[in-house]
Order: sequence, then C-alpha cells, then structure tokens
Amino acid sequence: MQSRRSFLGTLSLPAAAAAAGISFRPTELRAEAIDIAMNLGSHPGSPEDVVDDENFWREVQSAFTVDRTLVNLNNGGVSPSPKLVQDAMKRHQDYSNLAPTYTMWQILEPQREGTRQRMAREWGVDPEEVAFTRNSSESLQILQFGYDLQPGDEVLTTTQDYGRMITTFQQRERREGIVLKQIQIPVPAEDPAEIVRLFEDGITDRTKLILCCHMINLTGQILPVTELTAMARRHGIPLIIDGAHSLAHFDFDIGELDVDNYTSSLHKWLFAPHGTGLLYVRKDQIADVWPLMAAPESRDQDIRKFEEIGTHPEAPYLCIGEALTFHQGLGPARKAARLTYLRDYWANPLLEHDNVRLHTSQKPGFACGIANVEIIGIEPNALREYLWNSHRIIVVSINHAEFQGLRISPSVYTTPSELDRFVEIMSDVAKNGIPA
Repeated sequence: MQSRRSFLGTLSLPAAAAAAGISFRPTELRAEAIDIAMNLGSHPGSPEDVVDDENFWREVQSAFTVDRTLVNLNNGGVSPSPKLVQDAMKRHQDYSNLAPTYTMWQILEPQREGTRQRMAREWGVDPEEVAFTRNSSESLQILQFGYDLQPGDEVLTTTQDYGRMITTFQQRERREGIVLKQIQIPVPAEDPAEIVRLFEDGITDRTKLILCCHMINLTGQILPVTELTAMARRHGIPLIIDGAHSLAHFDFDIGELDVDNYTSSLHKWLFAPHGTGLLYVRKDQIADVWPLMAAPESRDQDIRKFEEIGTHPEAPYLCIGEALTFHQGLGPARKAARLTYLRDYWANPLLEHDNVRLHTSQKPGFACGIANVEIIGIEPNALREYLWNSHRIIVVSINHAEFQGLRISPSVYTTPSELDRFVEIMSDVAKNGIPA
C-alpha cells in the first residue's frame, strides 16, 4: 500500500520541476489537503453507511475554501475546486512563468498525456478517444459544427436543451440553411421508452444529426442515452450527447454507456479548474468530425486535433489529475448517494406545502443532485432576488415555456444546516409570500 510520504511526493513536485532542477516545497495547507484525499480513499464506509455520516462529510467540507457567509446552491453552473486543486494550479502556473516556451511547452504540456490516460481509465475508454477542451460548450460545438450539413438538412433536439447549444444550431440555420426541429418531453420524464419514442417520432428522411442531454440542466432529468444512441444508429444518424452535468455527478462508465461521443465540463462535478472540459469521440468516428479550429491533415484521425486552440495555459489541464484524485478518494457512488440525499433533504420538507411543486423525479435513476422547485404563484426571478438580497443564498431561476422554478444544486461541501436555512426561508415564502 502506498504510504502518505510516497503519495505526497508524487503530487507535490511536477516531474518538470525535477528535470529543471527546481523544487517546490508543499505548504502545510497543501499537505492537509492531501491528507484529506488519502483519508477519504481509505474510509471503508459504503454509500449507504456514509450518506448521512456528518463526521465523514465534515472532512470533505474542510477540503474546500468556500465562503461560509453565503449559501451557494448553484454548483451546477460552476463549482469551487478543493484546496488540493487550487494549490496545484498555483504551482504549475509558477513553474510555467519561469520560461514559458520551455517550461510550459516542452516540460508541462507533454504531461497532459498522463492526465489523458488517467481520465480514460476512470471512465472506461481508450486514451486515444479523449480530448481536453475548455468546457462542455466547446466540446459540443466541435461536434455541432463538425458534421457536414447541406441546406434543408434537419437537426433534432428537445425544447429543454441548453440555450447555447440551441443557439449554435440556430446560427447554422441562418448561415447554411439547415432546419432545427425541437420536440417536447415530459417534466419529469420517468419512462425511458417514451423518451426514445418521442425522439424517433421526430425523425424524418431529412434528419442528419440529433442532440440530447444526458442530464438536463434545467431540471436534473437523466435521459436514456444508451437507448437513444442505439435508436439513432438504426437510422444511421449521429447522436451528440451533452454530458455537462453528468460526468462525476452520478456513477457511470462512458465505455459501458456504448455511445459514440460524450461531452462534459470538468469544472462542475469533478471540481477541476475553471475552464476545463472533456470531449470523448469513439476512435472509428474521429475522422468524421471536423475540428473547431483547423488542424493539419495528418491529424485527421487523431483525437488531439480537437485540442488545436493555439497558445493556452497548461496548468488547468494538469490539475484535472488532482481533481480526479479527490473524486476517487471520495468515491463516485458515495458522492452520488450524498448528492441525492441532499436533494431530498431540502425537497421533502418543502413538498409538505400544497403550493410547492418539484419538476424533478425523485425515483432512482432519473435524477441525482439537481432539482427544480416551484412555489405556485411566486415569480422565480423575484424569489431568486429575495433569497440573495435578503439571505445571501445563491440559486438559479428557470423561466421555461413549459415550466418554471428555481434550480437547486448543492454540492458535497454543502452542510445540512445551510439547507435547513434554505428550507426555513422557502417555507415562509410558501406560507406568506415574499415580504414586501
């Protein structure tokens, strides 16, 4: 078994620094952060054992440097990183700035391959199928712009897909004359076969591309991407999967999903540095997709063609490794169980009020830590502003044509007492309205 000393050595000093004869002494805080990751990884508790073990989760909470004067319930937008990741960012950035053309390009950049191998291993795919991007939007636009389409060709998605991705197809409509079709799906959706049928019913002989979410950002709804991929293959149509909120949120294996591509933002639920994303493309389909920025023809079948963005900081991509270490120490199944527990912790007491609606399924497999809640008769924007201005609670208001409410997304560092505070205020609004 690896000792704490040897484990600390592998994380505290980049191989780059050693090669250049430059050492970095880990701070005491950094050592404490590594201790936390080690302790979590050695904890024997199952998801059921630790889901409400506040001693276990207090150790997780202490790994973050968040502002406890407020309550951040918008971790679905972007998450804070643990101290372990922040320290690594500073260390790599300091090293990069010693002589960037050498230290960043020649020493640090090649180390990205180790991160690529670790991420591929974690999610059950080939390293030659994993590219790093800046976010899920970039990963998705690589795919959305990467397939050749002709005027009149149709692309199919739902009315609940992420706004930026809908805008991407709308730009192709204006520029190239393609046609965007959007279907409606139930809220919440608890019949996978119905979802597949609704997508299939939307296909015509002109449909050339389909987009769907793995987890819908508006409600936290999980869609059956494996079944949808199989259906799309039967019709010979590429299916693009938006996994912005799924990866490292609930426990699954990309390889076992049997999908042709996958996209995600790593600064959400993996807690990686801000501005890091992932693009998976099955090896036999890489050549079919144009990169967003031009790459040489020699890279047509190389996953790295999707990483052609010019000069960029290397530190964020290397620090994905620290985020992955923290994720593995926490345990994907324990993490998912805790996020579901926190959702129900606030949702169940609020649902005791007759005028509260949850636009998210609480059945296993259909959602996890994100949920959309509505107080009937209360305008979501006004409620969001009241929660922030009067109580320093951060939420997202959702104003969709088919439903509305607040999107609530606590994280592993969120404490039950913070959710108690949220529930108390929301319950008062449900009974008495927003104070004048």
